[in-house]
Amino acid sequence: MLKLTVNGGEMWNERTNEFYTTKSTTLLLEYSLLSVSKWEEKWHKPYLDRHTEKTDEEALDFIRCMTINNNEVDPAVYRALTPEHYRQIKEYIEDPHTATTFREDDDQPKNRSIVTAEIIYYQMTALNIPFDREKWNLNKLMTLIRVCSIKNAPPKKKGKGKKTRNGEAMRALNRKRQAEMGTTG
Repeated sequence: MLKLTVNGGEMWNERTNEFYTTKSTTLLLEYSLLSVSKWEEKWHKPYLDRHTEKTDEEALDFIRCMTINNNEVDPAVYRALTPEHYRQIKEYIEDPHTATTFREDDDQPKNRSIVTAEIIYYQMTALNIPFDREKWNLNKLMTLIRVCSIKNAPPKKKGKGKKTRNGEAMRALNRKRQAEMGTTG
């Protein structure tokens, strides 16, 4: 969870051409599947699509969706967010929130499909991950899904004709025995 303090003060509303006052507020933010789901429900497009830019309004609305104490927050507070707040939010979203790492295999095909909240819920269902994990940090949840997929995958079969040190040693031993015995197989 990310805790941000937004200082209160007097602000200008460009729409109404009036000043208004906000009080100092603490935002409690959680980057989770639940926040992504809420955002996608409103905007009808995939949040996790890195190829589509978000408008300022969409980005600000995602922060609203991440807010877990939103019943305590005056909506005007979001307009008081500073560049420093946005930097902290960006760092929080990009943090993996786990010690688990993966070795990237060049042999493994990269999945280029667009991921939506429903795809992630499907993966949770297929892997028997309880839905209460939708409130976990999204990066941590995605790591759990990947770990479960790897652990549940069938063992890889060794390819025929693939040369390994052990296989090469066995072939050499077979050739030696064939020579000693005078046989061909």
